Parts: sequence; C-alpha cells; structure tokens
Amino acid sequence: MAQIGIAGGSGYGGVELVHILRRHPQVEIAWISSQQHAGKKIEEVYPHLRGLLDLRFSPIEELPASRLDVLFLSLPHGEAMKIVPGLDQDLVIIDLSGDFRIADPKTFEEFYHLPPPSPKEQKSFVYGLTELKREEIRSARRVANPGCFASATLLALYPLFKENWIKGPVFVDSKTGSSGAGNSPGATTHHPWRSHSLFPYKPFAHQHLPEITQLLNKPDTPVIFQTYSAPFVRGIFASHYMELGKSVTDQEVADLYESYYGSDFFIRWIPGCPNVSFVRHSNFVDIGAATQKGYLIVWSTLDNLQKGAAGQAVQNMNLMCGFPEETGLDTAPVHP
Repeated sequence: MAQIGIAGGSGYGGVELVHILRRHPQVEIAWISSQQHAGKKIEEVYPHLRGLLDLRFSPIEELPASRLDVLFLSLPHGEAMKIVPGLDQDLVIIDLSGDFRIADPKTFEEFYHLPPPSPKEQKSFVYGLTELKREEIRSARRVANPGCFASATLLALYPLFKENWIKGPVFVDSKTGSSGAGNSPGATTHHPWRSHSLFPYKPFAHQHLPEITQLLNKPDTPVIFQTYSAPFVRGIFASHYMELGKSVTDQEVADLYESYYGSDFFIRWIPGCPNVSFVRHSNFVDIGAATQKGYLIVWSTLDNLQKGAAGQAVQNMNLMCGFPEETGLDTAPVHP
C-alpha cells in the first residue's frame, strides 16, 4: 500500500484528506503533522475520529520523507515553498496551498503578498485541475492543487472560452460557506457575524483570480470576479453572467458541456439551476445554465473541502499513482 503523509493535518483541508484516505483501499496514512497540536492524538483534536486512526500529530520538522510515497502539503500559503526544495524529486507531492499555482512571480506577489517561490520550483509543478490537465497530471510528480473558487469558475467557463462563445467580459459572483475560512477563528468568521449574513470580500483582489485568467488565457475577455461569504458551512455556489456572440438554445449549451465533460465522472450537467446542498461531502461538480436573447448565465456548485481541496487532491494522487481516478471518491453527496 502507498504510504501517505499529510503536512498540516489539523486544518479543515487536512482533516478532509483523512476522511477520504481512510476509505481508500490502496493507501495508508503513515504520518500527519500539526505545529499547534504536535504530540496530541488525532482524536484529541477531532473527537469524531476516535477509534478510527491511531496516529499522533508530529511537528513538520519530523517529516519522514524517505518513508513516504505521497506527501500532501495542506499548509498556510508561503510554507510549502520552504519545504519543497529539500524533498526528493521522486516523491509525489500535492500542494493544496497557492504557493505553486501562479507562473508569473509579480502576479504571485500582487495577490498573495508574499515573496514568490523560485522559478525552478514553480515550474516543477503541474496545475492540478484534473478534468482540464489530466494527461499532464498523470505523468507529473508534483501538482499544485487549484483553489476552490478557481475550480468552480474554470470548469464553468472553460468550454465557452475554448469555443469563443463569449462577447465582452464575464461577471462572476461566487459564494462560499464558513469552512472556506479555515478553522482558526477571526472577526468575520465569528458566528454572530456571519450566521445570518451575506457579505463580499476581496473585490478585484481574490488570490484565485489569477489562476482563472492564467488558464483561460484570453486577455481580451476580462473576468470580473467577486467572492462572498454565505451563511452555510460547506459549498461554493458560483454564478457567471455574460453576453454571447450569437444566440443559442438551452440544448446547444447542454450539448457544448456534454462534449467537454460527458466522460468525466465527477462533472454533472443539471437541467436548470443546481443546488449547493446536492454536492456537499462529495467530489462532484454540478453545472447548469440559462440563456435568453444572446445572454447566458452558468451556475456551478461544489463542496469547497472536497472538489475544492482534498477530494481534488486525492483525484490527482490517483492519476499520479496509477489508481483508478474515482478510487476513494465515488461516494454520494450527503443530503439532507
């Protein structure tokens, strides 16, 4: 069985990796780290895992890289780039932070407010949105997992950009649940602040925007991108508004998405508008649309901790390790 390490296992992304990898028949979680909780049993931090995983959190300095086949880095932005240069080139590395997603160092600095990684290290990573980069990921040893908002928007817009359907800018509003803010409490994640609220943040400046424009690569079709915090726990609901260069029918839109994603297990076309409740706790992405007189709205929904983070990372691991892509991930969404 493949031996797995998780650096940063006490955050929501890290513990979601634990949930998925525990049921994966081809792997074993051999090591997990947390600076804050080093020495504690996992069940002391996450009581719902009591009796399910007999491991203690270790400090990152005790990383046993030579004993691992795969290392997931689920660390704050800026930390993975400190660790990666010292790791063996043959170790499969999947980084869930933003450290290696952006090719241009000036753009990285602008959006992350951090010094960029070295160009050599950045170029060693493949951008890991499986449905759009499958063959590159399959042959890679290092993958930069995409951001949750970026995944929702790229999967919604990619066919339209590739086929040159769009005339003018695309306006995106994307709403996420409270788990997207991580498990460290802050003023705007405090329950009285957000439990019955909906508010925007990072206008024109969200760090997932350059991932989107980098992959779509159409500077003459700007993406106006706004994120919102919404009063639910898990999920992303992204709405994309645009004018088309021609009038199309609802069936023509459905046929376009079928031609791109018809063979992708985790992408589901939904007649009409999807519901974020129907993808929670799963790796599925539901996409729907409506069109009228040359205008188009496309909606996409995903679970920010699964397809937006840990599920996507495991999907990439499966490809990189030669496992069937759906292994450990083909569970139904949880509803209600």
